[in-house]
Amino acid sequence: MKNDCTRTKISITGDLGSGKSTVCRYLKENFGLKSYSIGQIQRSLAEKYNMDILAFNKYMETHPEIDEEIDTELTVIGKRDEDMVLDSRMAWHFVPDTFKVYLSVDLDEAARRIMNDKRGCVEEYAGIDEAKAALIARKKSENLRYITKYGVDCSNPENYDLIIDATSLSPAQVAQRIMECARRGRPCRENR
Repeated sequence: MKNDCTRTKISITGDLGSGKSTVCRYLKENFGLKSYSIGQIQRSLAEKYNMDILAFNKYMETHPEIDEEIDTELTVIGKRDEDMVLDSRMAWHFVPDTFKVYLSVDLDEAARRIMNDKRGCVEEYAGIDEAKAALIARKKSENLRYITKYGVDCSNPENYDLIIDATSLSPAQVAQRIMECARRGRPCRENR
């Protein structure tokens, strides 16, 4: 939603492999929004700790200081006076004046996308079944962490202004829909 300064601030979360990063990149390149990716920060930290992304998520369950550092940075970014899109599981919570979007995707399609997306050694899988199992475990780990730490459920549709099934849509189609709704400055409930 538009905030008092009439800035466009959008937070995008959703299923792993739903195309969040690609849609954010499209919004940056085609609508001039500054783009911030918490997922990229986490992948960099996982590499620094010499862990794959699932192991790093499990590590974060018992090391809250990592989440706290990321959350503090997210809050600071969200206060900037600029048009932005935040690719983050928790931006909808920490930057409440955003237009909140959730992207869903079929699990098979998510696994296929992640297998084809070169994300480095922190997200490599031997096959689709291994990728699907890792995606399920990672989502479970993240949801547990957010419910335990913040008392919020990222999978609750009531947290979002717009929910899009991105399984068979292009990033351009998803981005166009987001901008149509965000410019109206109110929830788009017809996609629920």
